[in-house]
Amino acid sequence: MGRNKKLQKFAELHELPNVYLNFGVNSPIIELPNGEKQDMRGQWKKQLGSDKPLVLELACGKGEYSLGLGQMYPDSNFMGMDLKGNRIWTGAKKALEQGLDNVFFLRAQIDFIESFFAPEEVDEIWITFADPQAKKPRKRLTSPLFLSRYRNILKKGGKIHLKTDSPLLYEFTLEQIEEQGLPLEFAHDDIYSLAEQDPNWGITTYYEQLHRGKGATIKYARFRLD
Repeated sequence: MGRNKKLQKFAELHELPNVYLNFGVNSPIIELPNGEKQDMRGQWKKQLGSDKPLVLELACGKGEYSLGLGQMYPDSNFMGMDLKGNRIWTGAKKALEQGLDNVFFLRAQIDFIESFFAPEEVDEIWITFADPQAKKPRKRLTSPLFLSRYRNILKKGGKIHLKTDSPLLYEFTLEQIEEQGLPLEFAHDDIYSLAEQDPNWGITTYYEQLHRGKGATIKYARFRLD
């Protein structure tokens, strides 16, 4: 994609009614679709106009899972979170085209997730085809560092879903679950080989299609932090 096209998309992010922006490192200040800037911790349900459960998709890319879940579960709000503005632009535009008024996007660094959400403000988290960070275990989205961050924003009993093609990230996540004594609800290293399919697995991202086309099996784990 050309630089001018990217810049155009970045500019349009400020105008999309379902996109929220953060530009300060470790700053809680969010730019709202109306241009106002404020600390949104504890304010999301009021801002989104409902008491619906709030589900985050981390490292969402183009937000395929937020879009798919938003269609399947109209009684929940879904927010894709990523730093790549051009990808978020794609997801946000699709949500508007599909009339999904329960799908939103937050452009921000996941490292500072505690700056954007209050304790127990998030009901569930999805981590879909995140970078396994082969040489940086601490930066994996299921590392002890990130799990401690999620613990500070996730409601009691809230679930975390991991869907990945990476054996490294999958096994690493299971190790963290065992080491921390976390409740593991379900895990399988080849979900599409199972006779009984969870409808949530049927949502496919760009990266899932790419990896499955190369023969990779898809792994899934669902667990809680309490």
